[in-house]
Amino acid sequence: MNSRAKQADAGVVRVAQARLPTRHGEFESLAFRNVHSGVEHLVLCRGELGAGPVLARVHSECLTGDVFGSRRCDCGEQLDLAMQRIAEAGCGVLIYLRGQEGRGIGLANKIHAYELQDGGLDTVDANLALDLPVDARSYDDAVEILRSLGVSALRLMSNNPLKAEALIAAGVNVVERLPHSVPSRPENRHYMETKRARMGHQIAAEDLPPTP
Repeated sequence: MNSRAKQADAGVVRVAQARLPTRHGEFESLAFRNVHSGVEHLVLCRGELGAGPVLARVHSECLTGDVFGSRRCDCGEQLDLAMQRIAEAGCGVLIYLRGQEGRGIGLANKIHAYELQDGGLDTVDANLALDLPVDARSYDDAVEILRSLGVSALRLMSNNPLKAEALIAAGVNVVERLPHSVPSRPENRHYMETKRARMGHQIAAEDLPPTP
């Protein structure tokens, strides 16, 4: 990693840095804070980030999936896969964006939306029934963090073309969007189908489990 990477200068600052041993090997961890909201993000890096397009994952916080292993979504497994892919490549960056729970609606609202999904609504209609946006996430902090690290070109691990488009619109050169699929499960089949059919995620039908 480039130790001379500049601080973000438009609202996000680096506040701490240390090595982080994990089950996928050792990463350099960097904590960033949004000076306006106080929200803190974590970045895991490996290798020299300044040379050419960087393998990258911009991951939205999902407490239920990332920490508790919920099978209602694929978030925790996607996070683990991103760390594995970066470790295997020997170079890359993972930006863990906090404050993005439930595609930006917050933890309590997400659990409320789950309750509505248990009653038959899909993840899109559950948010709308709560008078909430389908996706309220912002990638502005991620863009600032990338700039502060000196990263201008990405090979983005994501199934979501809209995420790539948002980064491109903010001036990040996404030279390639790499499929980032994990095995689906019966518990999240409907969720995955909804992401594919209604939210534009590029998930192959063969990656979904058979209908019970």
